[in-house]
Amino acid sequence: MIRVLLAVLIGGMAFVIAAIIRHRQPDAPTQGTHQLPTQIDRADFAQHTAPWIVVVFTSATCNTCADVLSKALVVKCSDVSVAHVEFPTDEAMHKRYKIDGVPALVVADQDGVVRAGFLGPVKAQDLWAAIAECRQPGSSPEPELGKLSN
Repeated sequence: MIRVLLAVLIGGMAFVIAAIIRHRQPDAPTQGTHQLPTQIDRADFAQHTAPWIVVVFTSATCNTCADVLSKALVVKCSDVSVAHVEFPTDEAMHKRYKIDGVPALVVADQDGVVRAGFLGPVKAQDLWAAIAECRQPGSSPEPELGKLSN
């Protein structure tokens, strides 16, 4: 009986010591979240004078980036221009807009205010619906697509 009580006591002490040690360890560092710019300077994108501009930030080594860019290029028309900003070729622009994850895509109006954006892969229909909603509010059955949560 004494052996059982001694074993329970030692087990309880080990549990308490482990809990104290676990409590003393600092939490793992949190990772910052990637963010999209909320404003762009339209002058940074020469020859993009259409009322709407889609800016696609990519990397030369990113296969998903090429897919997002090809989906964005489909919407290019007289009212929507598409600018491609590739890393490392346009590293300064990536730094200027604090782009630290690609693909990153923003849809900005004539004042450079970002009205929608996507970070990472995007379905073509979601991208096109978000652009349509920016251009003509109420035109998409899912108006929240691509809306920035700032």
